[in-house]
Amino acid sequence: MTTVVVVRKNQQIAIAAESLVTFGDTRLTGGSYEKNNKILQVGNSYIGLSGSVAHFPVVHSALLSMDTKQASGSSDADSLPGCKLNSREEVFKTFVRLHSILKESYFLNPKEDEDDPYESSQFTALIANSTGIYGVYSYREVFCFDRFWGIGSGRSFALGAMYALYDNEQMSAAQIAEAGVRAGCEFDKNSGGLIQVHTFAHQVQP
Repeated sequence: MTTVVVVRKNQQIAIAAESLVTFGDTRLTGGSYEKNNKILQVGNSYIGLSGSVAHFPVVHSALLSMDTKQASGSSDADSLPGCKLNSREEVFKTFVRLHSILKESYFLNPKEDEDDPYESSQFTALIANSTGIYGVYSYREVFCFDRFWGIGSGRSFALGAMYALYDNEQMSAAQIAEAGVRAGCEFDKNSGGLIQVHTFAHQVQP
């Protein structure tokens, strides 16, 4: 699994993740494979994923293809199957479209339990951009977060660390996010390696 976190503080947003990948009993850290990146960039958004390592290239490829379609231009914006991630509603619609693409073009197996209310996309995502922080779960549920959040197997350790540090006026969003990931690496057996952090300004709503 993984530890991915996002923090918003003082008009700054930071998204961070560690770089460990596991193959059964084998560990591959960012130190031994420099391109082991759990944060994807699509347009002006950064997206951290939690789930099978197979999701990373597939989701990145699918979202980039959607972004390309959006950039091609259309007179009917509502019918355009683009990658729009600037509000809770846009994120929801984008990930519903993404789910169809993953099934049709990338052979996603959406089945988990017999009593599932909907098909599963089989991964969790954190999205950070200038408009805010969004969490997307396997049934395409979308949540907005005001201060911070985390996903992955190390999330409980990360959330505790970020909660303890958030009100420290001397710490920036990036420092709190990195501390959260470090807590995940310290206590979660499936988190480790190098830490990647991206920071940018939060768009203040009028």
